[in-house]
Amino acid sequence: MEIPVLIEPVPGNGYVATSGEPLALRAEGATRDEAVENFKEQMRRRLAGGTELVSLRVDTGDNPWLAMVGMFDRKDPDVQEWLKAMEENRRAADADPDYP
Repeated sequence: MEIPVLIEPVPGNGYVATSGEPLALRAEGATRDEAVENFKEQMRRRLAGGTELVSLRVDTGDNPWLAMVGMFDRKDPDVQEWLKAMEENRRAADADPDYP
């Protein structure tokens, strides 16, 4: 399991390691490594006793955009013409120093 942890120096007071929800933890230490170890210990205690942290994929129902996936076959002559026109326009835009 990997979670983002922010490690910041605290002027004159070592370091602090923090994370956001759902594991909003904060640990301090005299050194960076001590702050990280203290954070890990808090994490171990939080997850002890059967508590779990899992990633879930949530089905949001029918996505109307998915019906269009793959609707353009790259082998279709019309699509090839369209792709060629886009490539030509991109080359022209890249060559134009006034193009934003």
